[in-house]
Amino acid sequence: MDRPDTLARLAATIAARRHADPASSWVAKLHARGVPVIARKLGEEAVETVVAALSGSREELVGEAADTIFHLMVLLDAKGVDFAEVLAELDRRDGVSGIAEKAARKAD
Repeated sequence: MDRPDTLARLAATIAARRHADPASSWVAKLHARGVPVIARKLGEEAVETVVAALSGSREELVGEAADTIFHLMVLLDAKGVDFAEVLAELDRRDGVSGIAEKAARKAD
């Protein structure tokens, strides 16, 4: 299975469910509650991912990482940021040292 296709399908599903009935869609429920709630949920999932990395099983880490990616994509959708923009930014950084990339941002 091609992983970028998985992320593209997830982004499309999130966009399709944005205006669904909040009683039947977690994405719609999050959108109805607004960006602050979505951002907090992403933060919760990120913390759970860290905890799983430090003290959980491999399966817990995989599940929490998936939850984090999902909620990040819901937040991007809520802010009108296409996931392709994030992928393009990662492509731009490809082959650049993280240290050099961070130093270049400070110079801007």
